[in-house]
Amino acid sequence: MKSVVTTVIASADAAGRFPSTSDLESVQGSIQRSAARLEAAEKLGTNIDTVAKEAYDACIKKYPYLNNAGEPNSTDTFKAKCARDIKHYMRLIQYCLVVGGTGPLDEWGIAGGREVYRALSLPTAPYVEALSFARNRGCAPRDMSAQALTEYNALLDYAINSLS
Repeated sequence: MKSVVTTVIASADAAGRFPSTSDLESVQGSIQRSAARLEAAEKLGTNIDTVAKEAYDACIKKYPYLNNAGEPNSTDTFKAKCARDIKHYMRLIQYCLVVGGTGPLDEWGIAGGREVYRALSLPTAPYVEALSFARNRGCAPRDMSAQALTEYNALLDYAINSLS
């Protein structure tokens, strides 16, 4: 799984060198932010069902046509799959918070996501809306500290940009 540490080591190894000062500063920065990331991961884990449900509701509110016959959210099975996918993205964001890198999102959420959505003729805009809602609903200090919220929002932005 890709994290700041594994990325730095792999990069230095590929170049046949020891990690540079800037490489080590990057690792140090990641370690210094680890408490905030773990706080965000814990808070998200505690509320993941609520956050995912609210995000799903927000995307359906913005795109109500998805519930029309023949559309991607028109049956109970499709609705369950859409809600599952949103929760899956939230879980991947939680994993990223724990490892301190985008590896889980890159490997399990983004790499094949666009191709799958394209092959199934599923729009990505509702997922972008759901993740945007999750990003905008977060509030410090109500939900988590300001630094934890910054770490959480950065990963949501990464996912949003990847799906856009």
